Amino acid sequence: MAYDANQLLAMSQAQLDDLFRSSPAGDIPNGAANGTAIIAPGTRYCAPIAEIINHFGWQGKVFDAANGSLKNRILAFGLEAIIAKVYKGPSWLDAKECIVLDYSQTSIVAQRVRDEIRLISPGFYLGKVYWNKDRLIDFCLQF
Repeated sequence: MAYDANQLLAMSQAQLDDLFRSSPAGDIPNGAANGTAIIAPGTRYCAPIAEIINHFGWQGKVFDAANGSLKNRILAFGLEAIIAKVYKGPSWLDAKECIVLDYSQTSIVAQRVRDEIRLISPGFYLGKVYWNKDRLIDFCLQF
């Protein structure tokens, strides 16, 4: 099944978790992806919050698969900053393989952040964000 960001924004947290658990890691992506933050999933607040974050805070990520790294596109003008190492490893959600976006050694601002992504349809990834080992939010990336 092909997914889009609007479908994910309408899902409950349990549905997002089930989708993540049932999806493969996929290949480490390369290039720019548009991102959508998923906060308060399945509620009427989810889409408006995502829109505000996309406009003012975070627009997505730019992956460099060859070097195993990425930069986030942030602020209203899409500044490329906040670097992460990218590699495959076990998910903190279910211990199955995922793509890890690890900020612990590359960012002072985000050194406690770890993202995990899995491929849910061609060119489309679902992600989980952790602070230390506490889950914060979900997000998706469309290439």
